[in-house]
This record gives sequence, C-alpha cells and structure tokens, in this order.
Amino acid sequence: MKKKKLGMLDRILGRVDDLDSINLNILVQRLARERALMESVFHSIQEGILVVNQDGLIEYANDSACKMINLKHTDVGTAVIWKIVPDLAKSLEMTLSNPVGKNKVISREIALYYPIYRYVHLYIVAFQEFENNQSPDKYTFILNDVTSDKVSTDKRIESEKTASIFLLAAGVAHELGNPLNSLHIHLQLISRIAGRLDDSEDVQAIKKYLEVCSSEVDRLDGITKNFLQAIRPSSPDLKETWILPLLEETLAFQSQELSDLGVKSKIDLPARSPVVLADENQLKQVFFNIIKNASEAMRDGGKLIIRIREDQEKVYIQFSDNGIGISQEDMSQIFEPYFTTKSGGSGLGMMIVQRILREHGATIGIDSQLETGTQVTLSFPQKNKRVKLLH
Repeated sequence: MKKKKLGMLDRILGRVDDLDSINLNILVQRLARERALMESVFHSIQEGILVVNQDGLIEYANDSACKMINLKHTDVGTAVIWKIVPDLAKSLEMTLSNPVGKNKVISREIALYYPIYRYVHLYIVAFQEFENNQSPDKYTFILNDVTSDKVSTDKRIESEKTASIFLLAAGVAHELGNPLNSLHIHLQLISRIAGRLDDSEDVQAIKKYLEVCSSEVDRLDGITKNFLQAIRPSSPDLKETWILPLLEETLAFQSQELSDLGVKSKIDLPARSPVVLADENQLKQVFFNIIKNASEAMRDGGKLIIRIREDQEKVYIQFSDNGIGISQEDMSQIFEPYFTTKSGGSGLGMMIVQRILREHGATIGIDSQLETGTQVTLSFPQKNKRVKLLH
C-alpha cells in the first residue's frame, strides 16, 4: 500500500507533544498565518463557496457566497441552508436522498430569487471530513453567477430572431412591390378611359370604385413601407406630437372595418390632449395594430374605449375592449415573433408594436381575462422627462 506523503507542517503536528513552549508558540503563529492566507484566498474568489453538513447547517461561507444568498458572516455556524435559500435546499435534499461517492461532482443551473434575481450554476461536491468515515458527511457548494452570460445569450437569440424576420419581411415587401405597382398603373389607365366616357350613373359608379381601389392599393403600399420601417432597427424621428389627432386619424382610417365588425369606438379625454415626443408614422402604426387586434377580438360586435391620462411623469393611452380576452398561457407569448391565435395572422403585429415603443422610451402593459376583455396600456414619458428617463 502506497504511503501518504506528509508535509512539513504535518510532521511538526505529529510531534506536538514534544514541543516546548517557545516552539509551540511559533507553531501557533504559523498556523494562524496559514489560516489567514487560506481565508484571504477563499474570500478573493468570485465564485461563492459554502460548506454544508448533512443537517443543512452552513459551516463555512466565503464573501461571494454571503453576497449571493444574503448571508451574514455572524450567521455561519447557526444558519440552515434550506431556510435561507430554498432553491439550494432542493438540490441538497436530492443529494442526501441519493448519496454520491466521495469527490463526485453534481452540476445544475438554478435561478435564485433573493436578494436579487440571478442565474447560478451550482456545483455540489460530497466529501468526508475524516478518513475513517464510511460515507460523505459534508458538501461543498460552489455557486457561479452566470446571469450576464444568460442575459447576453437571450439578447443574442432575440437579435437573431429579429434578423431572420427582417430578411423575410424584405423578401415579402419586394414580392408585393411589383404587383402593387402594376395594379396602380392599370388603375390609372382604366381611370383615364373612364374619364373619356359619357358621364352616366354607371360611369360615375365606376369612377367611385376606381378611387376606392386606388386608395386601397396606396394603403397596401403604405402598410408595407411602415412594416419595413417598424421591423428595421431605425431611430424614430421624434417631434412634439398631439395624441388625439393621430388617434382620430387612425380610427377614421379603420372606420369601415370597425363598422363591418359592429364595433363602436369612443375616446375618453382629459381636460387637454397631451403632447409626447414621437414619430407620427410609427405611432400611427402602433395604434393601427392595437385597434385591429381589439376589433378582431370582438366577434359579435362590441365597444372599444380609448382613455388618455397623464401625470407628472407619464402619459397613458389605454385601449379597452370587451372581446374574447387572452388566456394566461398565451399572454407570455404575445410579443414572440410568429405567435398568433388568429387564422391568417402573421404573428408580427405586437412584436412591431413593442419594438416601436422601445425606441420611443415607452412601455406596454396588457391585462386580459377570457370572455371579459383586454386592456392594453401604453406609457410614454412626459416630453420634459424623456432625457432623464433615457439617461
């Protein structure tokens, strides 16, 4: 059997009974220095280190671990892990119910919710305090904070999704451009021919229908351009913008569609119409998408109420409908690209809305209940607060 090599300190400790008071004092001082060095090393490590016994008692914690789980150094030796961090306790109980071999590493990623929300990669190593123990009686917890990496990964995935959508949108816009131009040209030709005909009732009706068709072609062309502007990460052209005229213009644009669906709309105003810093075209796109979603949620007609309110910090625009509502399962996916509950829907509308609002320094909140209705609240910073908000 291979003999274990002993260090100099081990050899001295083996003869501690033979040491006189002077050498014993030197040994104590040396042990104190060794301990101080080890403490300094462990406290300088960025990863959190905990030593926990089988009862869950925390016997050691370095500075990083104390910060991660909000543990005071004075509580080490009395605090129980599952009372302080239930998430870690679950991992500990799993280890204790399924004992692992000495020095075997268990690894998993968990989320900590206190004192701050963070993602932690957890390593658990079982070990024996004394060599004659038959099974592990202590556990080393190593906590590696991976929050920044996790967030960076999520942002990168979102960026890749957006890039793929932009490529798709560019292709669709290109394919739509040619037939729209062709329609526009042929409508102009038909209009010229109609202008040379006798001014009968049928000709007047044809001219009216041609105007409607030309208007719809222009509208499709505008929607395509606005869509590309919204999906492309371009900065908005911010100007002082009155909210009420934009809302009225958008409602007028959608009046026929709202009428066909039996939807009545009402704008509830404060004493004065607020002004925000916004890009008018992009803001109209936001209003258009939200009003369209609300109208399509009211299958048998309904009422859409738009309320405008403000305080010293924010301007609020709330769209309330009494439609079918949104389930809790779908709420978490509303802003995901391609997600839609409507047949024929693109699943891009609310993602575009969120992108535009983000560029404006604004936020969106949604409150919904099935078979009751949905409230969508837009919050814009007051124009004199915007610099402070962005900073």
